[in-house]
Amino acid sequence: MAKGKKMDKKLFDRMRSLGVRKSIARDVAESVVQSGKAAPKQARDAIANLTGAAAEIQDRMSGGPDRRTAAAKKAADTRKANAKKRSDSAKKAAKTRAKRKS
Repeated sequence: MAKGKKMDKKLFDRMRSLGVRKSIARDVAESVVQSGKAAPKQARDAIANLTGAAAEIQDRMSGGPDRRTAAAKKAADTRKANAKKRSDSAKKAAKTRAKRKS
């Protein structure tokens, strides 16, 4: 640590025990002690990153990517089926119009 820098040792230790990288934990712990503001930038950034990671974990636990892939395939199949119905109807109408003309 550089001379003159102080950090919140309890916060640093807690963040390290939660698996946060040492450099990030040190930056956050130092910024909290040195900053007079309510939420220093390093702390806000760490919160945003950890919240995003937690959301990603929850999404994967609930089968998010696989579920979205299945939904996309189902939607594609539905669009294809509807297009086939429209095409068949158009062909039938064209055949009917051709019969009327002759």
